[in-house]
Amino acid sequence: MTPSISVVICAYSLDRWDDLCAAVESIERQSVPPLETIVVIDHNDELGERARARFTDGRVSVVDNREEQGLSHARNTGVGVARGEVVAFLDDDAAAVPGWLEEIGRAYDGSADVVGVGGAIEPRWLAGRPKTFPAEFDWVVGCTYRGHPTARTPVRNLIGANMSFRRELFDEVGGFRSDIGRVGTRPVGCEETEFCLRVARARPDGVILYEPEAAVLHSVPPARGTWSYFVRRCFGEGISKAFVASLAGRADALRTERGYVARTIVRGVGTSAAAAARGDAAAGGRAARMILGVGAAAAGYAYAVAKTARA
Repeated sequence: MTPSISVVICAYSLDRWDDLCAAVESIERQSVPPLETIVVIDHNDELGERARARFTDGRVSVVDNREEQGLSHARNTGVGVARGEVVAFLDDDAAAVPGWLEEIGRAYDGSADVVGVGGAIEPRWLAGRPKTFPAEFDWVVGCTYRGHPTARTPVRNLIGANMSFRRELFDEVGGFRSDIGRVGTRPVGCEETEFCLRVARARPDGVILYEPEAAVLHSVPPARGTWSYFVRRCFGEGISKAFVASLAGRADALRTERGYVARTIVRGVGTSAAAAARGDAAAGGRAARMILGVGAAAAGYAYAVAKTARA
């Protein structure tokens, strides 16, 4: 039986107002409607007032994050008021395709062992994709990336812009950890990975499923295509991965990443370097970004480990 689904959208900035409206409107256009849509306002009174004035038709609830500021607390606030059997999360700068909820519900309906479902996150570059930005690193801008599965398959973890879980899991294993997740624009994360690892330990027979047909479009502003953001985000990812490894163990926390570097990045650098040798300057830039990205993530990981050892 297809479960009822609550959709949670967390918002923190007036700068994303148009994106937030588009995200909510994308839920209103779903082929299968949700049980409810919950917009969580993360410590921004002006944004909350505007949202309550805009969403007045009863199909959307606007609630405040009464816990500490941050995406993890905001998501946990949404879970706390959700009534659906499944809670689906959509970023405030993402828009779901019309069949998003239908595909998510179908994935759960297929097996009682399915405890989480996420889908493809396609970047919508607002100023065009930088020619030197490698598709292998689209995770930097919160999207699925080259090397990610392309067909329905079990995965270790889901990406936050497009993910869902059975509501009961939060009562069983707790919510998202606030000491990992994003606060404002700080480019760190991995709270979704840590949560999924916790779920896997509690439900060893459970399946977290990637369903590419449950797709969303994720807006990417020009600032996130810069080299400086790229390096900061990769460094932050390394810090986050070190923290997750300290909680879940290096084997579970880094297994997917090791395979990603060994296969996807090595192949991507080789392909781009070969194209650069044939005169494609942008390909040389993509190769350089991939090498720089791996190095920055490794540096962030080493920094976090060293800082923990000194504490």
